Amino acid sequence: MDLIELDRFYHDHHAAAAALWTAACGPDLAISPAFVAFNTRPTTGIAQAGRLALEAGRPIGFVLASAVVSDPTLTTGWIDAIAVAPEAQRQGVGSALLSWAEAWLRAQGCTRARLGGSLRPFAPGLPVPLAADFFLRRGYTITGAEWDVARDLADYPNDPAYATDAILRPTRPGEEPLLLEFLAREFPGRWHFECQEFLREGGRAADWLLLWPAGAERPVGFCQVTLEDSLRPIERFYPHRLPRPWGQFGPLGVAREARGQGYGAAVVDGAARYLRDLGVRGCVIDWTDLVAFYGKFGFQPYRQYQVLVKALV
Repeated sequence: MDLIELDRFYHDHHAAAAALWTAACGPDLAISPAFVAFNTRPTTGIAQAGRLALEAGRPIGFVLASAVVSDPTLTTGWIDAIAVAPEAQRQGVGSALLSWAEAWLRAQGCTRARLGGSLRPFAPGLPVPLAADFFLRRGYTITGAEWDVARDLADYPNDPAYATDAILRPTRPGEEPLLLEFLAREFPGRWHFECQEFLREGGRAADWLLLWPAGAERPVGFCQVTLEDSLRPIERFYPHRLPRPWGQFGPLGVAREARGQGYGAAVVDGAARYLRDLGVRGCVIDWTDLVAFYGKFGFQPYRQYQVLVKALV
């Protein structure tokens, strides 16, 4: 077996990684080469590297890892993705790939590795029912769980579920600075950073919805949506079991000063009706532990993920 560099700019490597992931995880978690290409684009302040395992020149496994290099205080690195072809499993391939990734993360100054959940995530964690035993035997511990919830929007109610004076609408051309200012003020960190990257790469500003109370000079809430033609690939949310057209929303949030006034419910309800009116049926809200809250809007548990971490020191 040979480990070679996973070339993040080479289509054949994207295709090999997508095929390996889909074979290892099953059709319900299928991904495409275009999705791998998106998840391996250069990201500001992030280092990313991977290895492709070959047997007689044939790809049998891959691993991808990433780390924040622009801020030395952020020392958790990510195993973005790891997969081994079913016929090559239990032969040491996965162990070799994981060991390489952990050594690479240590070299970037990381003191902890997390499986999934990176800034360009393949998944928030290990999808259930994939077994965690492989990782537990190699020093990882389960620290929690995350959920995707979903529903068919075809029968979503016409009338607003929560009465407010606020309107949720897409960000308009020229409002990008206002959107970024809101996120920087209320949600500094990951969500602000992801919006900056999204707009830098030419993403559609209208994929970010803002909640405006009547007469307000600035928004009090936001929500990102993903459609089948969005910059962010819809397959990132694995909607394969849902009816098409597909859609997604999240992250979402409300300004600190406006919480406790029903605006959070207005964002969820407004986003669901916005996507329904665009013709979306299968809709996913990803990466949450607020299952009961979203259940009030008819969203039911769709997929669970185990959060696994390992100390690297």
